Amino acid sequence: MASIETVMTRDPVSCHVDTPLPEVAAMMLSNDCGQIPVVDAEGRPLGVITDRDIVVRVIANGGNPATGTAADAMTSPAKTVSTKTTLTDCVHMMEEAQIRRVPVVDDRGHLIGIVATADVALSGKRRAIADVMEEVSAPAAHRAETRAPMRH
Repeated sequence: MASIETVMTRDPVSCHVDTPLPEVAAMMLSNDCGQIPVVDAEGRPLGVITDRDIVVRVIANGGNPATGTAADAMTSPAKTVSTKTTLTDCVHMMEEAQIRRVPVVDDRGHLIGIVATADVALSGKRRAIADVMEEVSAPAAHRAETRAPMRH
C-alpha cells in the first residue's frame, strides 16, 4: 500500500486562530479546497476550519462571517496523522472520526501535508475510499448498528 507521504498534498495552506473568516474563505477559493488547517505560531495544528464550519457555526447561529475569525468556526483539537502512520490506519481513523481530510504532521508536530479521501482514491485504493465515504456519510446511530470490517 502507498505511504502517507506519497499520497498527501504537501505544504497545505494554513491560517491562525485570528485569521479573519473572509481571508479563510479566500484561501479556500484560491487553493480550491474546502478545509484549512489552523496552526499555532510554530506551525502545529490547533484545529481545522471547513467551508461548512463557517456556515454552521457562524452564519446559522446569527454570527457575522465578515467580522469573525478562524477561532469562531474551527473544529478543535485537530485530528492528525504522522508520516509514520500507515495509510490503512489513516483511512481507519478517517472512518472513525467521520472526516474526509486529515492534516499530516512531522516528528515535531508541525504541519507538513494533508490527506484527503481523493488522495487515497488516486493512490488506487478505491475500495478503502468507498468504505470511508460510507462511514463518513452515515449518521452516528446508524454507524454503530452497521459497523462492518474494512476491506482493503
